[in-house]
Amino acid sequence: MRGRPHTNGVPMTPPGLPMETERLILRPWRDSDLAPFAALNADPEVMKFFPEPLGRAESDALAQRVGERIEAEGFGFFAVEVKGGPDFIGMVGPSVPGYGAELPCGPCTEVGWRLSRAAWGKGYASEAATASLAFAFDTLDRDEVVAFTAVQNERSQAVMGRIGMIRDETCDFDHPLLPEGHRLLRHVLYRISRERWEAIRSP
Repeated sequence: MRGRPHTNGVPMTPPGLPMETERLILRPWRDSDLAPFAALNADPEVMKFFPEPLGRAESDALAQRVGERIEAEGFGFFAVEVKGGPDFIGMVGPSVPGYGAELPCGPCTEVGWRLSRAAWGKGYASEAATASLAFAFDTLDRDEVVAFTAVQNERSQAVMGRIGMIRDETCDFDHPLLPEGHRLLRHVLYRISRERWEAIRSP
């Protein structure tokens, strides 16, 4: 992807990447990810709880920004591939929202995901998000990680619960990037502390 830092002509890979789980690989982005990413961003069902589907140029620009943040900061929404399966099913990872100061948890580190519809129902989101939590707590040394989504998005809220996060009902909020009256304006916030994460991981 354009703008990728190089050493002696070889693309640099941030420390800690790629990450492997039982079935998945979380890694930096490649040019070959752009087409399948555009396909999932154009899928109305995948984008049901985002403001609108994205065209190819918008999708490519998003991938460029995400990739550049990983290269600059060492983390972000990583590309996800399935071992022995599709080379790209979407993005999952920890990130610091640029508008974080406007959130009830802000500034904060979130974990987020966006997967192709063909990857739904297989536990991939939970598996990759759990690896992302481990990265946030163990590598980034965060004390807390949050996740948020539209009130209507019960599928993502279920993932948040499965990875050990707890809804903070005192912190429901209106998304700062959406206009008043938008169908997705109201959001819910889930949290997981370092203490809870370590307790969950303890045998």
